[in-house]
Amino acid sequence: MSGLLAGIFRHPVKGFTPEPLTSVELAPGQGFPFDRIYAVENGPSGFDERAPAFVPKQKFTVLASLPKVAAVRTRYHGASGDLEASAPGAPPFFGQLTAPAGRAAFAHWLAGILGEDAPGPLKVIASPESWRFTDHPLGQVSVINLASIADLSRRMGAELDPLRFRANLYVDGWPAWAEHGWTGRKLMLGWAEAEVFKPIVRCAATEVNPATAERDQDIPKALFEAFGDMHCGVYVRVTRPGRASLGDACTAPQEEPAALS
Repeated sequence: MSGLLAGIFRHPVKGFTPEPLTSVELAPGQGFPFDRIYAVENGPSGFDERAPAFVPKQKFTVLASLPKVAAVRTRYHGASGDLEASAPGAPPFFGQLTAPAGRAAFAHWLAGILGEDAPGPLKVIASPESWRFTDHPLGQVSVINLASIADLSRRMGAELDPLRFRANLYVDGWPAWAEHGWTGRKLMLGWAEAEVFKPIVRCAATEVNPATAERDQDIPKALFEAFGDMHCGVYVRVTRPGRASLGDACTAPQEEPAALS
C-alpha cells in the first residue's frame, strides 16, 4: 500500500511558521533538517545547551498556550542563519539567530507583539548539534495521513487545514486512519526507511486556526469522541538514510501474516 508525499515542512522556530520544502535528506539520529532548532522560552525553562534534555512545550511560546503566535509569520534562511518575521501592526524584523545579539533582538521584538499574554522574560535558545525542540524526546520526524484529516473534517463538519497539525511530512493516498496500529513497523518515505515510534497525542495547539490565530475547533475532543484517544499522525525514527521529495512514494507497512493454527 503506497501513498505519495504531498507536503514537506520544517519549523525552524518551535511554534512558528511552517516552511514548505520540495525535498529533504533524512538520516538516522540527525533530526529533521532545520526543524525546531530554536525555541523561545516564556520564562526560564531550565534548558542547558551543554547537557541538552527534553523540556515540555509549556515552557515555550507555542500555540497550545499562546494562539497569538500564529499571527507571526517567520522565514528562516538556513545558509546565513537570518530570520525574517512580520506581524500585524508591527514593524518587520530581520536578524541573525545564529548570533546571541540577533536572538536577543528577536525576543525583544516578539515581546512587543505577545505583550501580557507571554509574561516571560522571553529568550530565544538554540539547539546544539542534532538536538531538536520536539514535543516528544524521541520523536524525530512527524507524519500526517491527509485522508485521516479529511475524515476528521467530515466528522466535525468543518474543513481543517492540515497545517494545524504541524507535521514534517504529509502523505496522500493512504486509507484514513490506516496509521493506527503501526507502532514498531517499518515504512518507506521516499528513499528513506523509517520505523513508526508512536502515535502523536494531540493537544490544544490544533485548536488554533493558522490563518486567523484564533481557537475555533476542539480537535482533541473530536478525536476522543470518535476513537477514544487523541491520536492523529505518527512519530517515526529514520533507520536508513535517503532523500524524500514531493511526489515520492510512501510505502506503508505491509499487513502482518496471519499466524498458522
